[in-house]
Amino acid sequence: MKIRIIILTIIMLFCIAGCQLSFFKKNEMVKGTPEGLYSRGALEYQNGNYKKAREYFTRLREEYPLHNLAVLADMGIADSYFSDKGYFSDKAYVEAETAYSDFVNLHPTNENVPYAIYQMGMCHYHQIEAIDRDQTETVKARKEFERLVARYPESKFATLAEKLIRECKQKQAEHEFYVGEFYFTQKKYSAAMTRFEKIATDFANIGLDYKVEYLISETKIKIAEEEKLKKDNEAKKKAKEEKKAKEKQKTAPKQ
Repeated sequence: MKIRIIILTIIMLFCIAGCQLSFFKKNEMVKGTPEGLYSRGALEYQNGNYKKAREYFTRLREEYPLHNLAVLADMGIADSYFSDKGYFSDKAYVEAETAYSDFVNLHPTNENVPYAIYQMGMCHYHQIEAIDRDQTETVKARKEFERLVARYPESKFATLAEKLIRECKQKQAEHEFYVGEFYFTQKKYSAAMTRFEKIATDFANIGLDYKVEYLISETKIKIAEEEKLKKDNEAKKKAKEEKKAKEKQKTAPKQ
């Protein structure tokens, strides 16, 4: 009976030891190789666990900064911010844009630079507001897309960027038109003319040409009418002052 108890005790000790070894091996594997960290990060990303994916990519970059997978980890961090809808959207795009920009600056000759620049543009593109609001993000998005087309015209992302450049121009033109119409209705014709002429110069062939041409013509008429009215009023005022001066001379006592 005692021998049986001793044998059972030894078996249990071996089982416990085996479990402990297995546990440490698993922990070691997760902590271990760059390939392991990148694979886990990629898997978490595919499953939509962007925060967790970012943690693995960050560990890879920090623990193995000179490994070739560290470059892909940098891109993974940027993509995880961009795709993370659970993050505050505007903040996520800001973080993503910074990460993509860092990638371009740190790895200027990497084959993924065109993609990174395209994504920088998309970070701004997704923050574009309605035409009655500020268009700073539209301007920034267009700038990145134009940079991509200029630097990497043969890239497949340049083809996508060209379409988005036109969309950004359209949005800018519509904003200028909206503001110009507002000034026109408020009878601020000079300010309206500035907006309409900007559209004609900077955003030709966007789809507003006929409307803008008509409103420029109408605005010129209104400005001319204002100038004529102003001159007429000045002339009347001058005539009135001259008449008053003559009457004053007539009534003045003779010396």
